[in-house]
Amino acid sequence: MPDTKKYDRILNALQALLENHTMQNISVSDIAKQAEMGKGSIYYYFPSKEAILDALIERNYEKPLTTAKHLTVRTEISPFTRMAMILQACRNSSAAFKSHNSEGSAAGTSAQDFAFLQQKYMNHLISELKPALTEIIQQGIDAGDICFEYPAALAEIVLIVLAVKLNNTFLSATAEDSENTIRGLVALLEKGTGIPPGTLNYLTLPAELL
Repeated sequence: MPDTKKYDRILNALQALLENHTMQNISVSDIAKQAEMGKGSIYYYFPSKEAILDALIERNYEKPLTTAKHLTVRTEISPFTRMAMILQACRNSSAAFKSHNSEGSAAGTSAQDFAFLQQKYMNHLISELKPALTEIIQQGIDAGDICFEYPAALAEIVLIVLAVKLNNTFLSATAEDSENTIRGLVALLEKGTGIPPGTLNYLTLPAELL
């Protein structure tokens, strides 16, 4: 059975190396040396350097994504509130990514490496949140509360817009501009699915629900 402590040591090693080196210049041997274990042990847990990075991204932003996944079975909460909570989870995860990687950037992470990490993160965010958001939308459709024919497409569109806008790299904007875009997205989502205006205003969700 894999040793979780060794697994985490490998992830910690890569995270430490990324503070002062580009991903391109980090080898599996470097990770093994930093983790104080043999190179063969690295390959026991991961097939490649890229797989280690994927696992590191998943671990660093695991909490908001796990919260989102658990919402699919919490049918005692209205689908509208759960959809709003998914959007908040996306926002929290993006904030964590930006905060963590701005520190790495200050320590010497290149713009190219940051862009690479961001792409990996965004792919992970969308792929992990999409099934949960799709299921919640489908539940609302089945209950007759939401009118829309393509729940998976809607979930993907919403997450792509949020991921791009919240990370603020591809389209640089002020915080106010980003908030306005998100408010506009929420308004379109409500109007397009027949949801009462204000239902998905996640910006005003009670703290205990986040």
